[in-house]
Amino acid sequence: MSEPAADTHAPFIVLDENFERVVLIVAHPDDVEWGLAAAVARWTSMGKQVSYLLATRGEAGIEGVAPEIAGPLREEEQRAAGVHVGVSDIVYLDLPDGGLQDAPDLVERIAAAVAERAPEVAIVQFSGAEWGPGASNHPDHIAAGLASIAALQGSGIRLYEQDPHGQVLIDVQDHLAAAVDSLAAHHEYLAVLDPDTPVRDQARKVVEQTCSPLEALGGRRGVRLRALTAEALPATA
Repeated sequence: MSEPAADTHAPFIVLDENFERVVLIVAHPDDVEWGLAAAVARWTSMGKQVSYLLATRGEAGIEGVAPEIAGPLREEEQRAAGVHVGVSDIVYLDLPDGGLQDAPDLVERIAAAVAERAPEVAIVQFSGAEWGPGASNHPDHIAAGLASIAALQGSGIRLYEQDPHGQVLIDVQDHLAAAVDSLAAHHEYLAVLDPDTPVRDQARKVVEQTCSPLEALGGRRGVRLRALTAEALPATA
């Protein structure tokens, strides 16, 4: 059993969930499921409207599968993944997988798509160079994260970034099974990514790694975010 992570970056803040609409912005199908699906399941169980905004259809993401086949396949797997956590509003910007760094209108397209949904909260993809020592971030993830921040800064939206060292916590202990089901819905993608490990075992491992036990939550498993705007932090007296 995993030990709760030490509160080395205290004080932590439990996310203020006084909102009705939230948009999650990522580069590819499966990116939301890589760490945020348990939080999504929590919010939809509370009646909140959750939307996904994907910059690409992930058509370059399955080794050995042609883009014209992989794109629709990954879209279908993303649709199935959303069902497991109560999400049906999934929007694609149809930009090239692997080419987000060179997409000149990425910022504008993100801003326009988010504005159509008028969320109070937006969560953007981790934009750091590394998740940890030796764990490089994908260039598309970095590009999507940075473009989302540029698009939404100053919008008045409460803006957060997925961050393994973030100070804003979400208790997802009761929604881990849904998160595993959601990631496992990317069956063909995961089966090629690691053919030696059963898909559900891969999904379970990812959820356990990204939703770690946290001392600040009494040892319950949580997701960590970083607040990017003043609106994302509690008001001070």
